Amino acid sequence: MFSKKKNITKEDPTVENNNEVKTEERAENVENAERAEDAAAEETVPELSVEEKLQRENAALNDKYLRLFAEFDNFKRRTQKERTELLQTAGKDVIVSLLPVLDDFDRANKAIESATDINPIREGISLVHSKLKNLLAQKGLKEMESINTPFDTDHHEAITKIPAPNEEMKGKVIDELEKGYTLNDKVIRFAKVVVGS
Repeated sequence: MFSKKKNITKEDPTVENNNEVKTEERAENVENAERAEDAAAEETVPELSVEEKLQRENAALNDKYLRLFAEFDNFKRRTQKERTELLQTAGKDVIVSLLPVLDDFDRANKAIESATDINPIREGISLVHSKLKNLLAQKGLKEMESINTPFDTDHHEAITKIPAPNEEMKGKVIDELEKGYTLNDKVIRFAKVVVGS
């Protein structure tokens, strides 16, 4: 057994020499490949100075700024156009819904010309009036109740003051000359009222 180990060790130097040669050749090939890559990289990408890098960065930022400015300008123009179109057609929905009421008034005018009895005309006008009120209520319009309520400058416009008939009516609305209206709980017309003093 001892002798076999010596034989193995005698063969090892030649195997090691072959392995060393192959390893050295591989190392040289790797070094040559790395040198070739470095040389190619140096040829294709010249090293930029600090000034050139800053100039390129500045140009990129200017380009980005101009693009953002153009996008914002387009956005402003588009929203301005949309706003103008909205204002021009804002009342379209309400006007279209009022057209049947206008048709009813046209029919009532024709009926008045040939009517001999006034009661049907009165009923027809009352129906058209209630139809108009219901239609406007669907759009968010509400009448303000003013009579016998305390005078409130947020809802009422005092036309005149008169002596109150009794002590309770002082500072309250006695009469209403013109109704006030709210649209979606915002006052769009103040009630013109007479206030007791």
